[in-house]
Amino acid sequence: MADDAMLKFVARGQQYPDKREAELRAEDFREIAERYAVPDAEAQAGRCSQCGVPYCSVHCPLHNHIPDWLRLTAEGRLREAYELSNATSTMPEICGRICPQDRLCEGNCVIEFSGHGAVTIGSVEKFITDKAWDEGWVEPVRVGPARGQSVGVIGAGPAGLSAAEYLREMGYDVHIYDRHDRAGGLLTYGIPGFKLEKHIVMRRVARLEEAGIVFHTSFEVGREATLDELRARHDTILIATGVYKARGIKAPGVGASGVIEALDYLTASNRKSFGDTVPAFDDGSLNADGKHVVVVGGGDTAMDCVRTAIRQGAASVKCLYRRDRANMPGSQREVANAEEEGVEFVWLSAPEAFDGGDKVTGVRATKMRLGAPDASGRRAPEVDPGGAFQLPADLVIKALGFEAEDLPRLFGAEALGVTRWGTLRTDGKSMMTSIEGVFAAGDIVRGASLVVWAIRDGRDVAAHMHAWMKAKALSEKVAA
Repeated sequence: MADDAMLKFVARGQQYPDKREAELRAEDFREIAERYAVPDAEAQAGRCSQCGVPYCSVHCPLHNHIPDWLRLTAEGRLREAYELSNATSTMPEICGRICPQDRLCEGNCVIEFSGHGAVTIGSVEKFITDKAWDEGWVEPVRVGPARGQSVGVIGAGPAGLSAAEYLREMGYDVHIYDRHDRAGGLLTYGIPGFKLEKHIVMRRVARLEEAGIVFHTSFEVGREATLDELRARHDTILIATGVYKARGIKAPGVGASGVIEALDYLTASNRKSFGDTVPAFDDGSLNADGKHVVVVGGGDTAMDCVRTAIRQGAASVKCLYRRDRANMPGSQREVANAEEEGVEFVWLSAPEAFDGGDKVTGVRATKMRLGAPDASGRRAPEVDPGGAFQLPADLVIKALGFEAEDLPRLFGAEALGVTRWGTLRTDGKSMMTSIEGVFAAGDIVRGASLVVWAIRDGRDVAAHMHAWMKAKALSEKVAA
């Protein structure tokens, strides 16, 4: 019986794929986890309880059919499992690698609540899609009949790529414009290889190129063309730029050499992994080799920075965060990985100044304590009097999150409406901006968020753009 493969969570313990030893993985940028062998993947999928209300699916932004493809995996029907996983996500193997499953699907697994340890959903998702690529089950994009209408997508990150794939399947001509020389956005240049190896992203991009999607790289809207000029080329536009403006620190000495932005640092490292020439890395400006590094921040970007610094051969790496471990926004799994690799966390601490004049030599910091809850419900950090201390630092990396750039000015489109946070204002039902026929999706609308939400937004906005273009084509036909 099919059910014989399932409900094994009592007799079978939770087992993630083995991680490489910390000392070894800290020497390279390969992903840290090994892949499941087929029997192990099937066995772990068989721990699923097949509960009546699958909270894992409910708490997945894509509402993936998780219990169903777990069952198929447990039964050895791996191709069917992949096809079902792929039905709701354009990038399942990427989500399997970088989603914070501990906060989403696995964190809401029913057997996790029962004390037996969640099903290893992300690792199984990664396994079945990698297996599909290995076996040739990943089919080309099924391009629909040509509609004679074109779409311009600004931004080749997860939201833009996801929307582009769906729109191409519907038969639209799709052009993607991106400021970088490679597509992928933060998947390519922001996330380090030890979490997401770059060939994983590049094969997705290649699949879209093979489907006839045209990529215009090193294309900066506002410089190569204004938004209005792009609107003249296409029937509709999607803005999916993400948010790239780094949040700043107001402290004396913040302008000193050696105090750098997280994204500049991560981009330089990722470019080196591609074999690019990166002068700012080679001259040491964006290279942690031999340096005492302090990273300020507690999100996933901060975790990426501290773990990258370890791999670059830093003399020491400390992470300065103003709240405690329980209240940090980054993944607890990432914190554990970082600690294993030699990162020291300095909790309840915040920088007050950066010493050294022209070149940073240290961070003056103060201890913090948690006060009353703020508007978000989290206890707000406040200065703990008398808790000043100093850390030596040759390199300070600011990883405090990202905000929206001034797109109306950059794009030469003052009619583009924005919120008080600078994100694009869209209609809640149609996802259209204040400019007719111009849509927006991903972090440029919701603010800095998760890759999985960007993929979901790309899927949703493609449906809205399709409806709008069908109506436009009909009205033009009637007018003719």
